Amino acid sequence: MADHLEASVTLPSDPASVSAARAYVANVLAEWGLPGDTEAADSIRLIVSELATNAVQHTFGLSPTFTVDVALDRDEHLRIGVTDSHPRFPKRLPAAVQQDNGRGMVIIRWLTAESGGRLRVHPTREGGKTVSIELPWTAPTVPVGPPVTAVGQQEP
Repeated sequence: MADHLEASVTLPSDPASVSAARAYVANVLAEWGLPGDTEAADSIRLIVSELATNAVQHTFGLSPTFTVDVALDRDEHLRIGVTDSHPRFPKRLPAAVQQDNGRGMVIIRWLTAESGGRLRVHPTREGGKTVSIELPWTAPTVPVGPPVTAVGQQEP
């Protein structure tokens, strides 16, 4: 695999874009070798769902689109970031608050830490923000070259 792979998609800030973002990332990661039926893939899909939902719900119409960036460095580090044009950083809610929503960052933070990764939020030059995660890459390295037969000889 290459030393560095990147993929990116920009979507409208619309609730339907959450599933589109999740599917996009799942497809990219499958192309890069992460099977969709793994615990890591499930965690990543949930993280992307929460990041995209935050970009749609908490920008209050001030970000007409959001961008999902995916990068894999040296088959070791996976980074996924969601960028919107709203300047307000996510806020952690007090644990005592009882409500049906507002737990996205808690979920993202917990899943990222459980996977051995880290969460970052940083401003963009344009005045928005990027919320990103970095995780260790857990997909098996796909061998490069022609298939090998059971007796160890290469197929023509």
